[in-house]
Amino acid sequence: MALFRFKDSKTQDLSESLARETKRQFSQEELFQFAAYDPNAGERGGYSDYSYWRSTLRAFRKNRVAMFFLCVILATLLFTFLEPLLPYDREPNTIYYSEQVQMNLFTRQPILDEAGNPVVKVALAKDMRPGSEFWFGTNAIGQDLWSQIWSGTRNSLFIGFAVACVDALLGILMGVLWGYVRKLDFFFTELYNVFDNVPQTLVAIIISYILRPGMGTMIFAMCLTSWLATARFVRNQVVIIRDRDYNLASRCLGTPTRRIITKNLLPYLVSIITMRMALAIPAAINNEVFLTYISLGVPLETPTLGNLVEAGRKVMSEPLLRYQLFIPVIVLALITISFYIIGNAFADAADPKNHVN
Repeated sequence: MALFRFKDSKTQDLSESLARETKRQFSQEELFQFAAYDPNAGERGGYSDYSYWRSTLRAFRKNRVAMFFLCVILATLLFTFLEPLLPYDREPNTIYYSEQVQMNLFTRQPILDEAGNPVVKVALAKDMRPGSEFWFGTNAIGQDLWSQIWSGTRNSLFIGFAVACVDALLGILMGVLWGYVRKLDFFFTELYNVFDNVPQTLVAIIISYILRPGMGTMIFAMCLTSWLATARFVRNQVVIIRDRDYNLASRCLGTPTRRIITKNLLPYLVSIITMRMALAIPAAINNEVFLTYISLGVPLETPTLGNLVEAGRKVMSEPLLRYQLFIPVIVLALITISFYIIGNAFADAADPKNHVN
């Protein structure tokens, strides 16, 4: 019981002391004092070595699945450029012939000529299965599928990256102006409504008919309308954050619009932009495959994954030749999955809400 009485007495003394202090009248000098000017006080703020991009990369590196697929994509990109330099490399469009020793059907022995040498028959290397001479076999006209696959991957990735870059540049620029500058809202809205009502596939078909078929024509046709979805998405995000307190304060202080966009708005859109770009690359490759399927892709002499998939589709009825379809489809699926996983992981890592100082 003494312990409880001790606590009660302490509490009572503290309450009485607080009551006396609150009733006491403080003088003017005690309430307000002039602070002495110290020019070094502003330099003694708290130091933080926080870096947005360093924090983003650190969070991204923790995702082992994304890092694995990033290594896969980087290795694929590197090998597509190094493959033509390898000693084994063959020209992708060259038609090859195979030398076969003629055999006697009854004795199963080589047929010899007058000099005693085996008779060699030179024939078109048509639909040869994978082996030591042709690692991925040959197609219906005797072209090396190994060289065709890597050349087609290089061309398809070039199409994808080109369309994704134009999509990002135009989409971000138009979307930010559309969402931040209110005077341009009506103009961009009507422009979006006009172009969005025309299917992208129809635009690509018309451009392919008007212009000469080729990689440049396909990239131009895809870029005409691919930026609309990105611009619309960026516009919606800008509208959400443009009237927040820090943006209103920046406008009241006379901060230029360019600086508000680059410093206040775009950092919050990094995760969205990276995600859209990562998905735009496989989307462009898939569009190229579809246009090739309807015979509006690049010419056959330009290897692409679309041309290879279309060539493999034609031999699907022959079980021994189905590998000509499976190989480019596996490469296409690997590229699509890799960019999807990398884009999602980097978007999560770049989101400022997930950063901790």
